Amino acid sequence: MLFEISVLRTQRILGCSFIKIYKMKNLSIIFLALFLSYSCTDVKPPEPFGPVPSERQLALHEMEYYMFVHFTVNTFTDKEWGFGDEKESVFNPAELDCRQWAKVAKEAGMKGIIITAKHHDGFCLWPSDYTEHSVKNSPWKDGKGDVLRELRQACNEFGLKMGVYLSPWDRNSAIYGTPEYLEYYRNQLNELLTNYGDIFEVWFDGANGGDGYYGGARETRRIDNKTYYDWPNTHKIVRDLQPMACMFSDAGPDIRWVGNERGMGSLTNWCLLKKDEMYPGGNFARILGEGHEDGNYWVPAEVDVSIRPGWFYHQKQDSLVRSPENLMELYYSSVGRNSNLLLNIPPDSRGLLHENDMKSLMKFRELRENEFETDLANGKKAISSNDRGRDYKPSNVCDGNPVTFWATPDNVTDAQLIIKLEEETEVNRIVIQEYIKLGQRVQAFKVEALVGKDWMQLIDGTTIGYKVIRKFPVIKTSQIKLTISKAKDCPVISNIELYRAPGE
Repeated sequence: MLFEISVLRTQRILGCSFIKIYKMKNLSIIFLALFLSYSCTDVKPPEPFGPVPSERQLALHEMEYYMFVHFTVNTFTDKEWGFGDEKESVFNPAELDCRQWAKVAKEAGMKGIIITAKHHDGFCLWPSDYTEHSVKNSPWKDGKGDVLRELRQACNEFGLKMGVYLSPWDRNSAIYGTPEYLEYYRNQLNELLTNYGDIFEVWFDGANGGDGYYGGARETRRIDNKTYYDWPNTHKIVRDLQPMACMFSDAGPDIRWVGNERGMGSLTNWCLLKKDEMYPGGNFARILGEGHEDGNYWVPAEVDVSIRPGWFYHQKQDSLVRSPENLMELYYSSVGRNSNLLLNIPPDSRGLLHENDMKSLMKFRELRENEFETDLANGKKAISSNDRGRDYKPSNVCDGNPVTFWATPDNVTDAQLIIKLEEETEVNRIVIQEYIKLGQRVQAFKVEALVGKDWMQLIDGTTIGYKVIRKFPVIKTSQIKLTISKAKDCPVISNIELYRAPGE
């Protein structure tokens, strides 16, 4: 019987990952090969570990980068927080063009737009049936306009998702602070969630209570942030009317504030939170960046930051728009740190995005495209110290398919994976993603490059989650090694990309 079977890493025979049959001249060997090949597909995937994302949260993770639009009477009064006593007549964006907003968002690479349907001043950008403090009493379009309706149409045209910000605090309402206000607020939430198509995110601000106009009372009103809004029943309205909408606040329930407005995600960033004792407006900023390693809910972080010093448009800030290079750094410190980036671009008093903002956004898009132009790892060979079997082989991280992944056997929580680049290649960027449908697992990792005969460490880190993007000085290498030194359970890595960004 003439045959030769070369077996590498014999301890992995049951997984069949490294069996190579070179010569088979005997029928029994062919049958053996077929049997082994079949058994390779019969390896069970890892069980989910800990909290896992819902379908709506997975969709939000994949959006990564979208636009915030702060627009209200403040745009015309040069304020950041309106007091609530602004006349409806000040709102008159004569050139308002939501198509321009959506076109810019699309061209900038954003996936959606969230608009301040009602900010703290209480002015509604739609003709609400429950207040006179809205566009229906403004000179804009003779009171017949509806910013939300126009934005919905523009988002549909350009293939964008739409979200709404509805401030719980209302400095205009005479009944704010009373039990009756809760019904008023929920009525407005109902309007937004039933009249404007699919909503991908509902944004609940944490600023609640203080001084205001309050229907002419001009006083300070305090509320108990934890109990006043009866958040569980308010959330139920969203779940019932828009089941695919994610809700944002300091504590979620679907996506959390990152804890600052500087555009900075945390290097250690768990998508997990112990949120039962948390609520919008609570003093939780110090823990929101990292989340909770032992959290019992999936509540990933969103980084909200403005392209200008203020959230609303101010002419005096036209020269203070963030540079494309600064926006690129924000991208690395948000999307690159397992967070979504919600970038505010405030329309001016014309109702248009300002030329300076657009110029910076388009150059930022160009920088991103140049940084991540060619994935040097795509299609390359990979080997690992441990793998689960053929369906979970190491080369899955380089196949460009987000639903395949490399996994180790159960209880193997430290492992190495090497990507072979075939020839000496310059590299200075890496993207790593976990297969988060099975939970967030990695607690410590490092990346090394083979230089000569030695491995040189490039980066190290703690969490990965949906995505981390890290940069390092240009290195010329033929192999890149990912070492996972600590994990909650067997690691599941879906994607690794390598790039040579220019300019370094």
